[in-house]
Amino acid sequence: MLELGLDTFGDVTFGSDGKRLSQPEVLRNVVAEGVLADELGLAFFAVGEHHRDDFAISAPEVVLAAIAARTSRIHLGSAVTVLSSDDPVRVFQRFSTLDAISNGRAEVILGRGSFTESFPLFGYELDDYDRLFEEKVQLFAEILKEQPVTWKGTTRAALTDQRVYPPTASGRLRVWIGVGGTPQSILRAARYGFPLVLAIIGGDPLAFVRHAELYRQALAQNGHAGPAIIAAHSPGYVAATDEQAREEAWPHHSAMFSRIGRERGWRPMTRADYDQATGPTGALLVGAPETVATKIVRMVKGLGLSRFDLKYSMGTMPHEKLMASIQLYATQVAPLVRAQL
Repeated sequence: MLELGLDTFGDVTFGSDGKRLSQPEVLRNVVAEGVLADELGLAFFAVGEHHRDDFAISAPEVVLAAIAARTSRIHLGSAVTVLSSDDPVRVFQRFSTLDAISNGRAEVILGRGSFTESFPLFGYELDDYDRLFEEKVQLFAEILKEQPVTWKGTTRAALTDQRVYPPTASGRLRVWIGVGGTPQSILRAARYGFPLVLAIIGGDPLAFVRHAELYRQALAQNGHAGPAIIAAHSPGYVAATDEQAREEAWPHHSAMFSRIGRERGWRPMTRADYDQATGPTGALLVGAPETVATKIVRMVKGLGLSRFDLKYSMGTMPHEKLMASIQLYATQVAPLVRAQL
């Protein structure tokens, strides 16, 4: 059965007065958004790790623990944990602790991250980008067995017959690999047998069909039996009508896209770009419940998804509008998706 979830980077938003909120205010709002997602019966709520002025969440596990204490059903995870600039032992310990607090509801999505601020912050070299992630995934996979670990690499101290505490009650923490679409990342996830999360933020989502097929083939070639578990994440915003959703989201999304684009040498987003992205084959799921549901179903069927997560935060979009969007997503989009499937 398809799972429907939400994720956010803790985008720093405007308040009702049109002024920018502080990061502490945003963090409290994210907790409220996660609690609402649980109350409405959604399957998953995830928060992404960033170390920037425009995103408030740098310690996902702490935010998730606060949500865990006020919820009872929803699974909680990262989207993503930047493993390259973290320590695999500490990542496991923090999430196994969250798993205990939440009574088995913790998940981790590991990734290399789409921003690089964590590397100088924690003393890592960008030249080691690939090696750091490869070695640390290898170690993390060993730690997940919850047996004494013996491991040696070049990116941290070796371990010799060392146990990592606390263990999980179930004996296995659920771990995904988040990818932006590079074949090497997809093959790595398949090699370890980790479920895959496709970050689809532009173009036609069905362009990722070849990535899903590559993952399934590589899983089989690596001897991993059973069905492939694939999720996708795309940005979106739900309102009563298509026009309302698109007009409300446009200034916030375009400002965020243009701000990040300036850092990366992209040209500014035009309204024509936005209209195409919010159209029937675009990756932005912005519109009325019926429109958003139809686009999700297209992705689920085309890619063979087990889960879809809506990246519901939309730049500086105010908290009150995000709460209304979550409400519509859970109470109107989700039933429409299930009916169409």
